[in-house]
Amino acid sequence: MRSSLLQVLAAAATIDVAASLAIPDTLVVHESRNTVTTGSKLAKRARVDKNVKLPVRIGLKANPESEAKAEQWLMDVSHPESAKYGQHWTQDDVIKAFQPTDEAVKGVKEWLTTVIKEDRITHTDNKGWFAFDATTEELEKLTNAKYYEHHDASTGRVLLATDEYSVPASLKQHIDLISPGVKGVQVKATDLATHQRRRGRRQYIEASSNPASSPTNLTTCDVSVTPACIQALYGFKALDPNCKVNKYNSLGVFESGDTYAQEDLNLFYKNFTQYIPQGTGPILKSVDGGHAPVTSIADAGGESDLDFELAIPIVYPQTTTLYQTDDDYYVSQNGAGTGDFNTFMDALDGSYCYYEGGNDKIDPVYPDNNPGGYTGKLMCGVYKPTNVISISYGDQESNFTPFYQQRQCREFLKLGLQGVSIFFASGDDGVGGPTDVNDNGCIGKDKKVFSPASPNNCPWITNVGATKIAPGKSVHDPEVAANDPKGHPYLDAYSSGGGFSNIYGIPWYQKDAVASYFENYSPPYDYYYNGDYNNSATGLYNRNGRGYPDVAAVGDAIAVYKGGNYHTSGGTSASTPIFASLINRIVEERLKSGKGPVGFINPALYFNPHMLNDITSGNNPACGVDGFYAVKGWDPVTGLGTPNYPKMSQFFNSLP
Repeated sequence: MRSSLLQVLAAAATIDVAASLAIPDTLVVHESRNTVTTGSKLAKRARVDKNVKLPVRIGLKANPESEAKAEQWLMDVSHPESAKYGQHWTQDDVIKAFQPTDEAVKGVKEWLTTVIKEDRITHTDNKGWFAFDATTEELEKLTNAKYYEHHDASTGRVLLATDEYSVPASLKQHIDLISPGVKGVQVKATDLATHQRRRGRRQYIEASSNPASSPTNLTTCDVSVTPACIQALYGFKALDPNCKVNKYNSLGVFESGDTYAQEDLNLFYKNFTQYIPQGTGPILKSVDGGHAPVTSIADAGGESDLDFELAIPIVYPQTTTLYQTDDDYYVSQNGAGTGDFNTFMDALDGSYCYYEGGNDKIDPVYPDNNPGGYTGKLMCGVYKPTNVISISYGDQESNFTPFYQQRQCREFLKLGLQGVSIFFASGDDGVGGPTDVNDNGCIGKDKKVFSPASPNNCPWITNVGATKIAPGKSVHDPEVAANDPKGHPYLDAYSSGGGFSNIYGIPWYQKDAVASYFENYSPPYDYYYNGDYNNSATGLYNRNGRGYPDVAAVGDAIAVYKGGNYHTSGGTSASTPIFASLINRIVEERLKSGKGPVGFINPALYFNPHMLNDITSGNNPACGVDGFYAVKGWDPVTGLGTPNYPKMSQFFNSLP
């Protein structure tokens, strides 16, 4: 009887770290741990038994012609000066444009069948993946690899992965990535509490009472940011609660492992708004067993409460749509560095299902018969994406292989082509990443190199950093970059995430802004190029990488109700739904005048920064240094600045 993945982890050989693979003439290394930072905290141990079954996925590259044109296609529909601005694609248009060539499909299949019988191989409907199960012995023979257990002491997870794998030289141009490969497949995980995916601080400063004497009080915004404070900061008013709105223009909000409490939302409305009825909440779009709201207020999720208590007062009577992902069992078992957002994108685009979601065991396989598991089928292409989506979750670039991140980033480009605006929180750890007992959040041999975030590194999404109202200042004074030292007031240090990717180069729409930043305000740190920090003696950041964030919004001292109590909280998790909500309002205005959504907004922002409030004070420390500083123009702390709603509305409504 063959052993299952979860049953067999016995060592088959002693680790020989120095040993190198003898690559046959017909094979070339396709992906290597030497060229990525994935698993920097993983300890390699025993060889994986030859009979362990692995879920193998061969990702095929899109048509080379499509790959070459993809960026231009997105710019055509996104650049405000383009004659094709706003002429977004359908999902069928996208699938047809990006499917691999017949030559690629034929060649890769012929190679696979040298080891795997043809009837064991599934080819996905969109032609992008070959999927099959194989024993470790078969996969190692096919790709000339050696698979080991990799243990993460900080999270308790175990990955089965290889340090490198090879493919035929003639097929390298056609293969995107092979999973599990360097990225690995998870076989054990611990509780989600050790996994710092959420961008929100999830730390709250509880107060005995709300300092605002009324919902419209603006005198205490430096200690408690309410809806009235946000309106005053960015120059907009609440919508007429009786106005007619487009039922198809709901603001999308992603959540996972964290669920809102309706009682908290009701308390927030009662204390801070005069126009939102009790019981108002998001429209639930459950993904693979996700459920909301919580049945007990004691189980309220701080991330979700924060998102909706910020977004709903901005967009109401427009609706919000909650994409609540994954069943209780899977969420409780998921570990760091194992893949985010895949089941969510499965639900939006059925052709993505074979990419990772549900078929890689990095993501769940349904039906899930574990206690609390979702017993239905994997949800593929069941929801049409909303025009605007706010995501306050993320991870670090160093936790995933470049191929994996590039494949997912391409999906964000495809959503942009379809007119979807995607906003990500830039992170709460300055130029570093989340810390734990074994890691200071920085990378490199000496743990001093700045750690870029993911998928914030992707050029095709809009990153939102955080600002704050300085102590003693008002909504009429310039904001500063969010930066709170450890213990003042949060348990951990908090500052607006920002920096430069080690994987992606500077996108063309950002080149002038980044060049101006370096020319006029060059940071006082050594740097390196092309993401090659492993061979840099002293460099701390990548000089020619995609910079982030793109924009910012207030994200500190935010008034919130959680678990029935009033608190103040902070994080770029707060900034992101604020900015996304304002864009959703602009989309509503455009729809009323017979126009379409704005889609990917970065080109419009970078070529028209006058519609934002430039932030020129503050910094984002980590890794033992001050980090970057907010300066005039774009910077890797607060981006181009915070919203000036009247100017943004006027500009986007002037476009076709």
